[in-house]
Amino acid sequence: MSAAGKIRRNQLNSEVVVYEKGGTLSYGACGLPYYVSNVIKDRNAMVARTADEFRTQGIDVNLYHEVVGVDEANRFVTVKNLVTGETKTDNYDRLVVTSGAAAVVPPWPGVKLDNIFVLSNLEDGDRIKQAAHHSSVRSVAVIGAGFIGVELVESFLEIGKHVTLIELQNQILPGFDKEVVLPLQDELTLKGAVLKTGEQVVKFEGGDRVERVVTNNNSYGVDLVVVAVGVRPSTSFLDGTGVERLKNGAVIVDRNMRSNNPDIYSGGDCATVYHRVLGRTDSYIPLGTNANKQGRMIGDILTGVPVNYQGTLGTAMIKVCDMEAAKTGLTEKEAISGGIPYKAVTVTAESHAAYYPDPQPLHIKLVTCPETKKILGAQIAGKEGAALRIDVLAMAVHTGMPAPELGLLDFGYSPPFAGVWDAVGIAANRVK
Repeated sequence: MSAAGKIRRNQLNSEVVVYEKGGTLSYGACGLPYYVSNVIKDRNAMVARTADEFRTQGIDVNLYHEVVGVDEANRFVTVKNLVTGETKTDNYDRLVVTSGAAAVVPPWPGVKLDNIFVLSNLEDGDRIKQAAHHSSVRSVAVIGAGFIGVELVESFLEIGKHVTLIELQNQILPGFDKEVVLPLQDELTLKGAVLKTGEQVVKFEGGDRVERVVTNNNSYGVDLVVVAVGVRPSTSFLDGTGVERLKNGAVIVDRNMRSNNPDIYSGGDCATVYHRVLGRTDSYIPLGTNANKQGRMIGDILTGVPVNYQGTLGTAMIKVCDMEAAKTGLTEKEAISGGIPYKAVTVTAESHAAYYPDPQPLHIKLVTCPETKKILGAQIAGKEGAALRIDVLAMAVHTGMPAPELGLLDFGYSPPFAGVWDAVGIAANRVK
């Protein structure tokens, strides 16, 4: 919808047709875990614009319409009306594929039992919220400890549930390096969550409704399960076309969000992004920040406004009960897997002046280039004030700033907010 709106604003005589499989447009899916816990009480608060609001812009919005095929040679799509079951074709000059991603659900035995959910859209949020707040649901299992999984653990704790988090890897938040997330694991345990890392789900058991999660190590009694083990791009309707995709289905696009077919563009969770540090256009990083930028830029490009995607760093942040964490650029694990020379430094510094009441430890890890000392990536974990510090580190990675320069940057100072040497500066000055 960012692309559609931008096209109409730039070129009022353009014909923009939108086909949406679901019933809601342009909403903040990242708020869904907080909707489940009732921190966000009104689901409509997450909706940026309704279909009718887009229609007033002159955009032809078609809800509950699924694109089931693409004919590249003749430039038309086949669309199924999910309400009537009827199909039709519609021609295009340019096709913009922004179909997002769907939750991955492995074919575990028993996975079809009642009270096993995924969280991908508003309707999923409604179903989980209704089930979780029922008095019969006391024990919840979350399968997968990525961003959504960890946020859901907090949400279920918030509403008084006994929560077990099961993760195949040996840590929560596998996108971070392990030493950064250890304080977060302690925080979840302190708040009452049971963490089971390094365990593989084998099956679910129960009558009509799920009653147990069985892993390779144990069995856990549950009343409700949410599967949050990852997402896969929703691009199966491109099967049979020549549009190049990654093995997971993501459309491979260049820095103008154009596929190998010059008439087909793509962005968001169904497409690749240009990774600024790696210098590659085939990275898959499904984040709302990337999606909004790509959509806006597609709208400009299709209406003749010259832009070029500056690239993503994969900057992301998360709240974990009373703690926060954030990352940008490369982790140490990613540098190793990419064969990139690096040095890493990990520092614990205080969040504000030591003499001001209640300073909190900030755990910061920097990954740098051994030769130039440029910052390739950063991670941070701590209490209030931790996550937003990632923004200055993202700027340093984006601009290629060397650590010694960052260490002498003119950071703000006031005892309630930072020491005379800010924690980020202290970390940068440890790079040798």
